[in-house]
Amino acid sequence: MADLQRARVFHRKETWAERLVWHWLRGRRFNGYKFRRQHPEGKYHLDFYCAEAALSVELDGSGHGHPSQQEHDAERTAYLTSRGIKELRFWNSALRSQGQSIRDTIFRELQHRAPRALPKHTSP
Repeated sequence: MADLQRARVFHRKETWAERLVWHWLRGRRFNGYKFRRQHPEGKYHLDFYCAEAALSVELDGSGHGHPSQQEHDAERTAYLTSRGIKELRFWNSALRSQGQSIRDTIFRELQHRAPRALPKHTSP
């Protein structure tokens, strides 16, 4: 299956967690950082990817708790690291109770890897 076709299939099957995080990241909402969904990288597809910061944000459902999936995830992380890509992984379930903390973590990592000036605050 071609990368574009595969990405479209993933978009149609996206989870509530992916919809939520995409709402946070789309449209350069994190201080102008551009993210892509289902970005192909080698044999993998990254849930969310910012090329400028070489940062991948991955969301894990309960299936990622199984040993075989954990082994696959470790191989994937090693591959991405070898390509200079930092991977942040979050459990879907944590999005409900720790959403602000997760957004803060993503933002801090973006700023660490590709610093940008914060927008100026204007008074009303």
